[in-house]
Amino acid sequence: MSSWWKSAVVYQIYPRSFADSNGDGVGDLPGIESRLDHLSDLGVDVVWLSPIYTSPQADNGYDIADYQGIDPMFGTLDDFDRLLAALHDRGIKLVMDLVVNHTSDEHPWFVSSRDGGPDGPHRDWYWWRPPREGFAPGAPGAEPTNWESFFSGPAWSLDEASGEYYLHLFDRKQPDLNWENAQVRHAVYAMMRWWLDRGVDGFRMDVINLISKVLPLRDGAPNGHGALGDGSPLYTTGPRVHEYLQEMHREVFDRYPDRELLTVGETPGVTLEEAIAFTDPNRREVDMVFQFEHVGLDHGPGGKFDPVPLDLRDLKASLGRWQVELGSVGWNSLYWDNHDQPRAVSRFGDDGAHGRASATALATLLHLHRGTPYVYQGEELGMTNAPVTSIDDVDDVESRGFYLQQAAAGHDPEVLLDGIRAMGRDNARTPVQWSAEPGAGFTTGTPWLAVNPNHTWLNADAQRDDPASVLAHYRALIALRHDEPVVADGDFTMLAGDHPHVYAYARELDGDRLVVVVNVSSEPQEVALADLAPAGTALGDVVLANLTDPTPPEDDAVRLRPWEAWARLARGTSTAP
Repeated sequence: MSSWWKSAVVYQIYPRSFADSNGDGVGDLPGIESRLDHLSDLGVDVVWLSPIYTSPQADNGYDIADYQGIDPMFGTLDDFDRLLAALHDRGIKLVMDLVVNHTSDEHPWFVSSRDGGPDGPHRDWYWWRPPREGFAPGAPGAEPTNWESFFSGPAWSLDEASGEYYLHLFDRKQPDLNWENAQVRHAVYAMMRWWLDRGVDGFRMDVINLISKVLPLRDGAPNGHGALGDGSPLYTTGPRVHEYLQEMHREVFDRYPDRELLTVGETPGVTLEEAIAFTDPNRREVDMVFQFEHVGLDHGPGGKFDPVPLDLRDLKASLGRWQVELGSVGWNSLYWDNHDQPRAVSRFGDDGAHGRASATALATLLHLHRGTPYVYQGEELGMTNAPVTSIDDVDDVESRGFYLQQAAAGHDPEVLLDGIRAMGRDNARTPVQWSAEPGAGFTTGTPWLAVNPNHTWLNADAQRDDPASVLAHYRALIALRHDEPVVADGDFTMLAGDHPHVYAYARELDGDRLVVVVNVSSEPQEVALADLAPAGTALGDVVLANLTDPTPPEDDAVRLRPWEAWARLARGTSTAP
């Protein structure tokens, strides 16, 4: 029997930017509740809520000071309970963000770990180490290892009172928890059960494959991101991570055998083989993973903020491999956008002359793969990257850290800003564009992050009743997954794999064959009919198209307009064995 989440669609809400109910410029829980009809109309099955916990907001809530408290900027536990009930009334599940690789440095656990000194009861709940041998505390190069933070700079910060350093793979206000300590693990499990008892339906687990580190902690590759001399990771998918997740399953999820819970692990740097291990249902770890290979294909030699044009053939090779090999054992999540990625229509599409067509083409390409699709707020409207004129426009700690470090090293500030404009996380965090009003219908006050100026025409109000809108196309995509088992459970075959601009594939199940064809370019393209349908096999009827009057095949070829996408379904003609 197919698991329920294979035919489900998840919608991610970034609460700061979704809807503001009280005019303070920051999104909140009552604001989310006020917009639930939008989600019902869209047809999504699950909402993933980015962190709403008590936090000093050094990393917009991914630095948690109280796992069982709601940050006052978002509301109260009563507000949360009402939101949860309202979602459940609409048949929508709620998945919470689980951030347990690290806490805030203001969490009571870390406060005790730091202030209690080397012999304190919580010292071993975090990673504390003395300076490198031969170095005084605070001296250049005294950090215990050469690891760099994902947010730039050393991954170690000095506590002057004790003369020791603590590890933080992200911001210095996000110290890493020591999962080697069983007390840490069981405190986390108790917290998870508390939320499940409250009624939530699962967890998206932030950077969960970083919780296990190779011991002893040691120097690695010069960039500090974890490669030993033999290529083994230092803190990505470490030696005990599978043990920890299996223990978590026993201590948490196995206690709710009658609940339809969902678990998804965010796993940066994960290999295909590791992802299979994480998601093999017989291992009882997580239901699916977020992997990052396909959204790293446009990174240049300078990294994330050095973007290069995407070669579609590389994307086919990557996604196709994950489709065939992971999908045959475990399960994958499907996404273009999230709170850490720029807007797909600006990144991979054409957000100018072909904004609507490219937004719907990219959606079609993604959603009809095998895996569970994730829609990030505003993606269903075709929201675009936001303008940035100076570093003063930038809020994101990652982008600002990159800019300040690189500018101090003498790099051209305008080139650095170009990288942030293309790839910065603020692109995903501008407020959802509900209307053409001055605050985009997001707030009656001053928004915490400026709304995109194009909200005056690109907004939900303008699209809600428009059958040709991006929003309408997303509704149709979601309905197709719900209605046709071939979308959730069918086998996958890449078609026309060498074509540089057309992405095509087939899904096959019980004699049904769904063929998906997408022109991923702003120019007309042609693909041989024989590459899409074997001899004697019909392409079938159009069940989805992003442009009116899809061009029928002719003269042994399929001709596609710029960013044209369609899916055709032939019943009882599958070529699968």
